[in-house]
Amino acid sequence: QVQLVESGGGLVQAGGSLRLSCAASGSIFSINSMGWHRQAPGKQRELVATVYSGGSTYYALSMKGRFTISRDNAKNMVYLQMNSLKPEDTAVYYCAARIGVRDYWGQGTQVTVSS
Repeated sequence: QVQLVESGGGLVQAGGSLRLSCAASGSIFSINSMGWHRQAPGKQRELVATVYSGGSTYYALSMKGRFTISRDNAKNMVYLQMNSLKPEDTAVYYCAARIGVRDYWGQGTQVTVSS
């Protein structure tokens, strides 16, 4: 079992930045990868970025170059630095952890980008 708690969401103007944090606890030694997903109103949840246990990263195309995912293994934290935010980035952002074939999810944090 893994517990995930997100923080750092909020309201920001277009062009601004936010940094999301995710604190992991529980069976963290078993985590294969961690990532961020988001879900906008009326849309399906989509992958934003993933960081693997070896440190490699993956970004969805629309976020590449604007968002940066990182992890601090000593603190059991994963971060998402979001720059040059756009109104279409407005969504609930979820932290996720994968162990084997099972995904664990946080409760989500709201990010609202005003134009």
